[in-house]
Amino acid sequence: MPAYSAFIFDLDGTLIDSAPDIAAALSVGFQDNGWPGLDPRYVEQFIGNGSRRLITDILDDQAILYDDAAVERAYQGYLRAYLGDPAGRTRFFDHVPEDLAALRAAGLRLGICTNKNHAITGKVLERLGLADLFDAAVGADAVAACKPDPGHLMAVAEAMQLQPGTWAYVGDTPVDQATARAAAVPFYAVPWGGGAGVEVAASHRLTRLADLLQQERVAAAAG
Repeated sequence: MPAYSAFIFDLDGTLIDSAPDIAAALSVGFQDNGWPGLDPRYVEQFIGNGSRRLITDILDDQAILYDDAAVERAYQGYLRAYLGDPAGRTRFFDHVPEDLAALRAAGLRLGICTNKNHAITGKVLERLGLADLFDAAVGADAVAACKPDPGHLMAVAEAMQLQPGTWAYVGDTPVDQATARAAAVPFYAVPWGGGAGVEVAASHRLTRLADLLQQERVAAAAG
């Protein structure tokens, strides 16, 4: 068996390319304020810090003036649109469904730690047929402070009743890496999403999720 008994994953950019659905939902919220619609590939570069931060980062980048009420209006429009169509444009990264199933079949327990809204997270996992693979999935608004606060990641581990040293975190952004570092747990980077730009040791850089089944890779992180 691998050195670990469980893995916790980021969601957006790690398991799924959800930028088109996020951009479509954000565009609804933006249009509620008379702001321009958004291209998925443009939105993609800002994903990872939670929905409200996503909104303000884009507004700052576009030099659009806003106040708290406008951000809240955009956020509520985003939630309404996303919950109405949680995965219509979302696709998996290569081999993700079968690799997750293989990890589960090998006896590994799986969790999700994401800065996506908690209710949307549940809807997306259900719509994509992934919900039954995960023991716990915790979104940003279900904890006191979201990633990179390590408490968010530890909340997932606690929900799964994981013991220290028995699990690792898998993600695609510096935020994910910083979260793992702050929680003092090993981190693996996927090759897609923003993963190519995250600096990790070769033994921690995946080519696909099935790499986590390889004894030498997992043992390297434990050593």
